[in-house]
Amino acid sequence: MNKHLHIISFDVPYPPDYGGAIDVFYKLKALKEEGVNIHLHCFEYGRGEKKELENYCEKVFYYKRRMGKHLLLNALPYIVVSRSSEELVSNLLKDSAPILFEGLHCCFHLSDVRIKDRKKIVRMHNIEHNYYASLALVEKSFFRKKYFESEAKKLEAFESVLTHADAIAAISPADTKYLASKFKNVSNIMALHPHESITIKEGKGDFALYHGSLAVGENNKAALYLVNEIFNDNPTPLIIAGNGASAELKDSLKGKKNIELKENISVEEIYSLIQNAQINILPTFQATGIKLKLLSALYSGRHCVVNSPMVSNTGLEPLCHIADSAPEMKRKISELMTAPFTLEDKRKRVLILEDKFSNKANVKKLISLVVAG
Repeated sequence: MNKHLHIISFDVPYPPDYGGAIDVFYKLKALKEEGVNIHLHCFEYGRGEKKELENYCEKVFYYKRRMGKHLLLNALPYIVVSRSSEELVSNLLKDSAPILFEGLHCCFHLSDVRIKDRKKIVRMHNIEHNYYASLALVEKSFFRKKYFESEAKKLEAFESVLTHADAIAAISPADTKYLASKFKNVSNIMALHPHESITIKEGKGDFALYHGSLAVGENNKAALYLVNEIFNDNPTPLIIAGNGASAELKDSLKGKKNIELKENISVEEIYSLIQNAQINILPTFQATGIKLKLLSALYSGRHCVVNSPMVSNTGLEPLCHIADSAPEMKRKISELMTAPFTLEDKRKRVLILEDKFSNKANVKKLISLVVAG
């Protein structure tokens, strides 16, 4: 098999330590295993060049992301206009291989007449205008809130650029339904992830875990909810793991002896916590895309307690304990802290996860989009 594919990534996808980077990195790995020769184009803005990526790609190109407040005045979304590059177009024009655009972020050149005859696939990680509108709702800084609101409007208008794509690969069933109502040739290709098999420890742990990038407003809100409304009068030990905890979150932990914050820990330490916890507790207030931390919890962790926005329309509902109010969540925690995770529980996970969420199956679906027509 000698297939070539250009992939344009919104960021350097190594290390795979946050949602979008995880999906891109494990896609590279799975495509390489299927014999695809990848020409990776990365917009770089702080993560630096990464030699590791050369293990999966025939060639890796880096472009400095354009930054600056003057770009906020552009009619196009900041996340899009800051990822434009003539050098990128020049490199794409060196052959006629298909192009995979990672997210609306990377679609500045999607409508460029110079590549109008190329096969173009867009991977949609979110319905971006909904995501930015949700970020605005939880943002406390006035200026950042205004930025998110403005970006949401611009992203909604810019979404029509997807008419120039030959195929769209949506990350969740809900996103697929929305995009298919507006565009042609939309497929659901689930998030790619680090898990090749189910690695859950049977038996019991003695703490609950919340993990996520705490610098993200949505995750900060979820952590504060757990501290102030769920574990405030609950003796169950809770570990909150992630980087960038806010001053507000740190203040809320004062005097809470059953809650521990673990910051600046490695990806390996996060996975160890996921595996050893009795409960992975993952509320969210933003029903967008599919949360990769939920997949990690289901592949590696014991009981998983979520609220509806975390799991609705993902196909993962049967594997989670759903609680939509504080009293309900407290009740679930009390029940599950004493309930061993059994072999039968594990089998249920295997059935659903290996059927719909395996990287091998999903990357084959992606390849069929690339080579179709």
